[in-house]
Amino acid sequence: MSDIVFVLNGPNLNLLGTREPEIYGSATLDDIAGMLEDRARELGLEIDLRQSNHEGHLVDWLHEAQAVGAKAVLLNAGAFTHTSIALHDAIKAIRTPVIEVHLSNPHTREAFRHTSYVGMAAKATIAGFGPVSYLLALEGAHRL
Repeated sequence: MSDIVFVLNGPNLNLLGTREPEIYGSATLDDIAGMLEDRARELGLEIDLRQSNHEGHLVDWLHEAQAVGAKAVLLNAGAFTHTSIALHDAIKAIRTPVIEVHLSNPHTREAFRHTSYVGMAAKATIAGFGPVSYLLALEGAHRL
């Protein structure tokens, strides 16, 4: 196992900082990447952060995480969280631990966000702490 942690982000997360800041905050994905890289360095970890609006990319990256022996995957699948059996199956198919991450708390939002196919397969879920959700997930990954 390596010291690399994949941080995979799904649809619309490239718009962080401008998309519904009352829900997702004003931090951009680059801001989050910087926070993660700083903390990862302190923990002796390396971050590989990626974002795609395409479900298949996320599936391929989950497979890649296992192939390279990543320590863990932090996955914010965005709306795919609630719809993607493909991501559920990809998480179940790999041995690399996956930690589901959300900026907001899906359970306090619309009813359709209360079901998480990602969460059903993930080792753990961190939600509702804004950008700090990613840092908490990284701490969890470090302790695995």
